[in-house]
Amino acid sequence: MEQWIAGPIITGGRDVSRKWGELMAYAEKRGRPRPVNDSWIAASCLVHDVALATLNVGHFGDFARHEGLQIIAS
Repeated sequence: MEQWIAGPIITGGRDVSRKWGELMAYAEKRGRPRPVNDSWIAASCLVHDVALATLNVGHFGDFARHEGLQIIAS
């Protein structure tokens, strides 16, 4: 746990906020609005070019299909 906690922290910021707004708007246009928290997580991963490790693929599948979010699931 200590090693995990000591790892890098991805922060928000202007770029993540902008990407979040885009994701929310695109999802609304597709008729599939996404939850705010999931969109924020996806925006953070996309801006920082990191894959999202999750067991909740259903919540992030649209981001993978339409936005190129990389998902690690097992």
